[in-house]
Amino acid sequence: MNKIKIFTDGGARGNPGPSGIGAVIEFSGSKKTYREFIGHATNNEAEYKALLFALQKVKSLFGKAKIKSLSLECFLDSELVVKQLNHEYKINGENIQKIFLQIWNLSIEFGEVNYTHISREKNSEADKLANLAMDEANSIQSAML
Repeated sequence: MNKIKIFTDGGARGNPGPSGIGAVIEFSGSKKTYREFIGHATNNEAEYKALLFALQKVKSLFGKAKIKSLSLECFLDSELVVKQLNHEYKINGENIQKIFLQIWNLSIEFGEVNYTHISREKNSEADKLANLAMDEANSIQSAML
């Protein structure tokens, strides 16, 4: 089974507030990075949306036929989100439940998906991408004023 590593992070300034996501996808000696401003969200919503975004990217990169043979290792620095994804903690909040279901439905299309909590230091690239997305959106907004 082909292994893919995914590092994701989401953040919100103000919680809730302006939010961004970052994702790093590593496979076969290659690395792809992504960032996106996602508008107004809570920190937890941004964390979930970052993972959903990354899973969707992997599916689009490899195609529906091939993803059954992929083993995904997803690394997040949000212990709460990892424990929720691993069914150790309950999920409260309708918005989070909806995103969780999207992730769950998408994840069953892959051969295997594991969620692992890592320290922020080990997730610095995804964190930088999420912050860069928020910074860029802030710069554009400031320039328009």
